[in-house]
Amino acid sequence: MTIAAKNLTPTVTTGPLPASCKVHIPGELYPDIRVPMREISVHPTSGEPPVSVYDPSGPYTDPAHLVSIDAGLPRQRQAWVTARGDVEAYDGRHVKPEDNGFATGERLTPEFPHRNQPLRAKNGKAVTQIAYARAGIITPEMEYIAIRENLGRKPPNGALVRDGENFGASIP
Repeated sequence: MTIAAKNLTPTVTTGPLPASCKVHIPGELYPDIRVPMREISVHPTSGEPPVSVYDPSGPYTDPAHLVSIDAGLPRQRQAWVTARGDVEAYDGRHVKPEDNGFATGERLTPEFPHRNQPLRAKNGKAVTQIAYARAGIITPEMEYIAIRENLGRKPPNGALVRDGENFGASIP
């Protein structure tokens, strides 16, 4: 390892991205859900509104977010998961030498300074999204994904959107 590599200070890109702005779409069943979207500006001569896309960049491109690398990312789903009452926190384990490929010395990756407690299902509970769906429960995670995946499918006039292949079916 070179001396320059030892003194390398990692940087994180933060703040807004050019020609776009970050917006959040709230949930309907769970209004506290905030699905991040990016409205990308198009050329003014197009006469078109901005194009909206799902924004996976995380909180670091949100100007309202205070970035702290040592604190880690916010645990967005923590409140959603614990509110169902079917999980419990437990003490996770520390990093073991085999997690780092048995590296030692300067090649050893240190443990992250902030440790969250992992969650596990309480005895006899199934906490998968498929288990909730089979029980007829729409979770906040499901609504989040529905908003993310169905972006742009609601036209302004409320008309039904049909796209894709009908495979020969007669669809009224």
